[in-house]
Amino acid sequence: MDVKVYKSMSLSNPQPIGLDNVQKASVAVAFTGLLILFLATFNQSIVEGQLFLYLSFVLMTAGVLIFSWRSFRTKPAGINNNGILFSSLTNRGLWAWGLGVFLTGFYVSLYWFPSYLGLASGDDGNTGLIAFFDPLSQVLKSQPASQWFVYGSLYTLAILLFGIRFIWKYRHNRYHVIRTFSIMFFQLGFAFLLPEFLQKLNYPYNDMKNVWPLNYYFFDEWNIKALLSSGNLGLFMLLLGVAMIFIISPILTYLYGKRWYCSWVCGCGGLAETAGDSFRHLSDKSLKAWQIERWLIHSVLLFSFAMTAGVIFSFFHNNPDGYWLNKGSFILILAGIIIILVVAQWLYKPFKESIDKTALRIFTGFMLIVLMLSCIAYFTGSGNALFIDFYSLRSTYGFLIGAAFSGVIGVGFYPLMGNRVWCRFGCPMAAILGVQQKLFSRFRITTNGGQCISCGNCSTYCEMGIDVRSYAQKGQNIVRASCVGCGVCAAVCPRGVLRLENGSNDIFDRTRDERTVFVK
Repeated sequence: MDVKVYKSMSLSNPQPIGLDNVQKASVAVAFTGLLILFLATFNQSIVEGQLFLYLSFVLMTAGVLIFSWRSFRTKPAGINNNGILFSSLTNRGLWAWGLGVFLTGFYVSLYWFPSYLGLASGDDGNTGLIAFFDPLSQVLKSQPASQWFVYGSLYTLAILLFGIRFIWKYRHNRYHVIRTFSIMFFQLGFAFLLPEFLQKLNYPYNDMKNVWPLNYYFFDEWNIKALLSSGNLGLFMLLLGVAMIFIISPILTYLYGKRWYCSWVCGCGGLAETAGDSFRHLSDKSLKAWQIERWLIHSVLLFSFAMTAGVIFSFFHNNPDGYWLNKGSFILILAGIIIILVVAQWLYKPFKESIDKTALRIFTGFMLIVLMLSCIAYFTGSGNALFIDFYSLRSTYGFLIGAAFSGVIGVGFYPLMGNRVWCRFGCPMAAILGVQQKLFSRFRITTNGGQCISCGNCSTYCEMGIDVRSYAQKGQNIVRASCVGCGVCAAVCPRGVLRLENGSNDIFDRTRDERTVFVK
């Protein structure tokens, strides 16, 4: 029997062993399931009917699970990233570019050309891929499928299948097992099934875990009216959404850091942690990337704040009666929020010590301009705060941020820029939670610098591009606004240097050096 001999004496084999026959067969099974979806997209009669829909799901499920089982369950428990830097798919090779082009094309079709996927226009019935999902949509919500139902179904399936893969890979780590089950639960229950059942009961679609500012349409006139016209349940969903912004989210961030949302609940983070796990090492760790990250993500947050304030202002202008608040009371609330934020940033010690003075000045000026123009619009009787048509601006935001950034770039560029491109550079929810985490959260990653051997595993596999090793070498606690608390840095450390902790003893007394290293 011929046995291939690897002559390299390297502990990290430069010629990793390829796939075994079972894995190759499982890949063929999974691609057969994808082939059925592909044929359905082009209206091939050979795959019509719900039988083929469920068959495609079964084949994709079987293929992914068998492949993952052979990759991890047949090997000893422990971190297994063997060959990840040599694979064409996970090291920006030909397969990576091909997958990136495919995902990008799918998202472009989904957002702007759904007719190519078979979405009906007028009274015509669905065709193609969307019609293929009609039977499942009729079961869940008694309505024909839309492009968003198709997307939600495939998105949820990806998180469930690759979530099981992630659990098998990190089965020795209780933290990763529990948080992955949490991600799968919230995606399946709160993001997919519950909103569909609500629609079946003639209630408005509502993903209750999708919080403003990530849910940028929450305060849109159509959504507010839909919730308020849905009785007590609609009122509950509206009040819960507001409470999540001002009460629940800050409390949970204080107790656990932004990880409670970004790594345990959020669907965007859920897909990144499961389906995107193989690409986490591709995140840019350079200081230049950190500069771009800080300015870009907080600019998106300010854009989202101004847009939302303008949309609410226009709502009360167009609907002066019949609600608890009016345009005048909203201006007072807006003024109170802005004044508190502006005063706090200059007087509150963590703000003063942790945020660059240039950023503080820009934030102050921006907020004061928003307040001043909103007041001028109120006293002049204009329906547009800042004298801008904010419904048009909201559409622009939805196009640039909600679609192009979060979907096309955020997922389509997984194989090229890593799995947290959206979370790191564009997500306003990650930005606001990051500010809270940095200023008053109990969460930090503690380091035992004396044990660090500078192997670099922690930095390599940090999906948010944090140079974790530099903190470990100095023995500094890691309190970074961008850290999502995934815990992979601690899991891949061979010396147990890193530890995720919650403590309150130094929240307001952390030294400047421990909290922030400014990048000019």
